[in-house]
This record gives sequence, structure tokens and C-alpha cells, in this order.
Amino acid sequence: MADEKTFDLVVLGGGPGGYVAAIRAAQLGFKTACVEKESALGGTCVRIGCIPSKALLDSSELFEQIRHKATAHGITVAEPTIDVGAMHQRKDAVVKGLTDGVAFLFRKNKIEWLRGFGRLTSPETLEVTAADGTTTAVRTKHVVLAPGSVPIELPFLKFDHERIIDSTGALSIPRVPGHLVVVGGGVIGLELGSVWLRLGAKVTVLEAMPTILPGMDAEVVKTADRIFRKQGFDIRTGQRVTGAERQGEKVIVSIEGAEPIECDYLLVSVGRRAYTEGMGIEEIGVRLQRGVIQVDERYHTGVGNVWAIGDAIGGRMLAHKAEEEGVAAVELAAGKHGHVNYDAVANVVYTWPEIASVGMTEEEAKAAGGEVRVGKFPFSANGRARAMAEPDGFVKVIADAKSDRVLGLHILGPRASDMIAEAALAIEFQGAAEDIGRTVHAHPTLPEAVKEAALAAIGRAIHI
Repeated sequence: MADEKTFDLVVLGGGPGGYVAAIRAAQLGFKTACVEKESALGGTCVRIGCIPSKALLDSSELFEQIRHKATAHGITVAEPTIDVGAMHQRKDAVVKGLTDGVAFLFRKNKIEWLRGFGRLTSPETLEVTAADGTTTAVRTKHVVLAPGSVPIELPFLKFDHERIIDSTGALSIPRVPGHLVVVGGGVIGLELGSVWLRLGAKVTVLEAMPTILPGMDAEVVKTADRIFRKQGFDIRTGQRVTGAERQGEKVIVSIEGAEPIECDYLLVSVGRRAYTEGMGIEEIGVRLQRGVIQVDERYHTGVGNVWAIGDAIGGRMLAHKAEEEGVAAVELAAGKHGHVNYDAVANVVYTWPEIASVGMTEEEAKAAGGEVRVGKFPFSANGRARAMAEPDGFVKVIADAKSDRVLGLHILGPRASDMIAEAALAIEFQGAAEDIGRTVHAHPTLPEAVKEAALAAIGRAIHI
């Protein structure tokens, strides 16, 4: 056991929530450390989630454009081929650049990285065990729990991490599979399915619910489903998978009431669960409910000066949500007034076209009991989208009929992920549809569709 180290604040977990919380703590004058057992900082998002998947999505999107869209622009090239190894090397380089960037930010802000697995021994003390088995004792005034989440493993679909894989495995398939079956029609399954579909794989999506993307605006989902099928996805909803069997390099997937499916890889993507095992969380009195750390509105666990954020406290498992919770929790620990407006937390699906939303769906707004107005504008009527040859999709604005306050905004279309920030800002500042409609938007740009949808909500769209 090494000599005890002392800090003002220690964060358990070096993912987006954890490392951002550590940086904010250092900015506020806390002597700060972050405990992370992996060989690089950044957590699931940067190392094996958001970032590598977007790198692959961008590579596969470029491949798709060259194959199927270049000729419309008068560009003729030989039939392209994909070097999957080189694609993975690029992905890995992107990841390394960003993880190195987080390490630089730690050095810049004088944050100590305690590399190892952290286990709380009291609300003020913990042990960090390194890979070689050596331990470090740590004492701290505040603890922020940010352990993140891991893929859910179904008891009848156990991962073998070779052919029956989770999202991490889907980022490293060494060659384009002949047939990829995805269990789960949610965000991760559709994004990773998109990568391999564009590169030439047959992709079958099996979703137990009546629709893909459960919980998203029904009209957006209906249109997206049609577009995805047109792209080549074999989407089968209402399909309950009951098991899978390895047969050499093949996997046989059993489905209730349907014929089995043979595939090269089976991606099980049915969600994620909080990762809390082995950290001494319950032993020091922190309460868990259904595996999720319980906190109050201040992110406090009710035990000492122990706070918790991110995927481990439930809610939508989004990196940017965790980041804002990390900032808020640390500010509250410092006696300031941190908060997160969950109504203004956007959700994005990085398929093509992209899907982005913030606030209420039309169904949620109507269920809340108030009268709403809905404005829509298609990208087929947007000059920039037509110039890009990307006319699919639309923008949808949901506003309160009496106050005109924007309750929700949904985008299915090109670069929706970049456009949703305007909607999040409008909701954050309790803006009205008219506020968006009267804001000058540069022409010709994709965000003009947001302006037009807002105008449509007040009955005065110009271009439809």
C-alpha cells in the first residue's frame, strides 16, 4: 500500500461525464483526481462508442456517396473498393487523438489521473487498484460517481465476442460481413447497421416492439422506417428473438413464430445498463434501485459528500447529458447553482438521413393535455437540400397553441445533428415558434427548413 493521497474532489470514471466534471472541479479550485482503469481517458463514448462509430459512419457514408451519388454530380469514377483495415486504422487514429486530448486537458488543469479500479471504503476514502495489483489509498472531501454503463447481455443471447457481439465488437468486424443481423431497432443498432449496409452487407434488423426507434416522434419514425427500407435494410418489427447458436463461422438466430435466420455476425443491441459493480457503492450506504444509483435533484446520493451523474443515475444515456450533469454536480458541491434543463437535451440518431429531436414528441405534447399547433416543412422544398441532392425528410415544430412556446422540435434530414442546437437553445430560453420564424436565417442553408417549420406552426410558411 502506497502513502495516502489527499484531494478535495475525486471522480470515479473518466468518460464524458467524469472527465468534464473533473475539469470543471479544477476550474473551481478543487484539488482534483480522476480514477479510470482503462489505458486511455474518454470512457465508452470516446474509446468504444460515440466517436469510433461516427468515424466509421463517415467513412461508410463517403463510400456510399462515391458509389451511388457521384454520377448525379457529373463525377465518374471506377467502382470503389473498401479496405476495412485502413478504415479501422483511421478510426483508431481519430480515437487516439481525442483520448490524448483529454489527457492533455488533465495536465493543463493539474488533474491527477489515478489509473486503476476505484473502490469506496467510506464516503471519504477509497482504494485504487492498478493493473499490476498495487493499491493506492485516497482520501477526499467530495466524490463524484461517474461509472457509466455497459451493453445489456440477454441470458439467451450470450456474447461470445467473436460472432455474437455487442456494440464494441461491431466496431471491429475485420471484413464486410455477408449478412449481419441486429437484435434491436434502436439508435445503436441502426447506426452500426448503417455502417455495414453501406459497405455491402445484408443487414436484417429484428425489433420486438411494433416500430423501430421506440419513444421517438411517431411521424418521424414512420418516414425514417420507409427511407431505411428503401436503402436496403430488412426491418422486421414485432420479432421476438429466443436464442442463437454458433455453427462454425455462422450464427443461427431463432425467432418466436418465424423461421430461423443464418448470419455471419449477430449484433445484440438492446440497450445499456448502469455499471456499478465492485465499487463499494452500496457498502457505504448509497442506495441503488434496479441497478441505478439514486440521487436527489442536486445529484447528491444522500451519503456524505458523494454525488453521482451520467448513465449510472438513469434517464437517457447520452454523453452530453452526462457532461452537463457533471458540471452541475460539481458546481453544487462548490456551493453554486448548477442545473440541467432536461427538456433541452437533444437526442440524435446518426443514420442518413440523420434524426435529431429535442423536447416533446407530438404524442407527448397532446397527452400532456394542452392544445398544440404543429408546423412541418419538407427538405424537398429547401434550396440547399435540393442542391445537395438530399431531399428526404422534414422538420417538425410542436408549439403550445396559446403561448406559442416551442415544446418540441424534430428533424429528419441531412445534417440534422448540426441543426438541432438551434432548437435546444429556443427551448432553453422558452422561445416561441414566432421567435424562430422571425430570426433571419442565411440563404441557402439547411436551417432555413427550421425557420419555415416554425412559420408553418403559426400559419404563415412562405415556401410551401
